[in-house]
Amino acid sequence: MSDKNPVTRTGAEPEEQRAVLPAVDVFEDASGITLLADMPGVPKEQLELKVEGDALRIEGVVQAATPEGLEAVYAEVRVPRYRRSFTLSRELDTSRIEANLKDGVLTLRIPKQAHAQPRRITVNAG
Repeated sequence: MSDKNPVTRTGAEPEEQRAVLPAVDVFEDASGITLLADMPGVPKEQLELKVEGDALRIEGVVQAATPEGLEAVYAEVRVPRYRRSFTLSRELDTSRIEANLKDGVLTLRIPKQAHAQPRRITVNAG
């Protein structure tokens, strides 16, 4: 058997450019927003979150479960790379983003800036 892959794919995108959009739910309350992104199979070490200006980018690579000592010669299921970008409102405080990854779900909490949060005003009598 030769070292070359016996199956050649033509017209395919380069592996590093292909990405799957993770399903994302966005919830808003008075103090900020919460994003829930489905990213099954992505370990914490393969997850990258970046904020540049008003853009949030989420990217993660699924950890392939390959038997030790074996390499795929042909595979119809590719290891996906998740990638999603969002434009954030300026009223959100990106310096205080909290991220948690559990059971394949990434939870991001992005609070609003203090000036954008509702506040109660006390009325004094007299």
